[in-house]
Amino acid sequence: MTSPGRFSDHGVFVCFEGGEGAGKSTQSRALADWLESLGHAVTRTFEPGDTAVGRRLREIVLDPATGDLSNRTEVLLYAADKAEHVDTVVLPALDAGGVVITDRYVDSTLAYQGAGRQVDTGELEWIARWATSDLRPHLTVVLDLAPVEGLGRFEERDRIEGQSLEFHQRVRDSFLALAAADPAHYLVLDARGSIEEVAAAIRERVAPLLERTTGAGTP
Repeated sequence: MTSPGRFSDHGVFVCFEGGEGAGKSTQSRALADWLESLGHAVTRTFEPGDTAVGRRLREIVLDPATGDLSNRTEVLLYAADKAEHVDTVVLPALDAGGVVITDRYVDSTLAYQGAGRQVDTGELEWIARWATSDLRPHLTVVLDLAPVEGLGRFEERDRIEGQSLEFHQRVRDSFLALAAADPAHYLVLDARGSIEEVAAAIRERVAPLLERTTGAGTP
């Protein structure tokens, strides 16, 4: 993808990425709580499934009962979820000057469907960026954890979690490669650290971004 993407001029867009069981939901909640305590308007969201349409798409892509899908079908289902999510949740909140925190975004498609499914990355990224109007997060936090550790935290696995260890290792390597290619917009943290240590490192990177919001608080 040759385009540098576009960043919202209003609000702050933060994304959490990483493999299964890395603590994305825990850290996104902790960040939201901190920002709200400072007076910022926060929208905490996730992909796939945080829209009415998305919930139906999530059931298809994650339910083990779905079974095998064509790789292209899976890519397009995730892209449809992203398009609806950006247009109805993410952009309205950013345009209002708030902070949007999403659990997964385009990088998950590049890592899971690209590296994991071994789909052509160039074609895949074009689809994902088109679906999201090429909107990029101001900061993407990658919580890094070895797949064998993360997957061990689940008693039951959905359709994606149930893929092979080799699949999930390719996913992990992809997240790290994406972060290494654009360190100005990424923060990679060891997910084995304590919840508070990880949260503090995230707050340190997010704080300088907050001047673009309409929130009343200051870090």
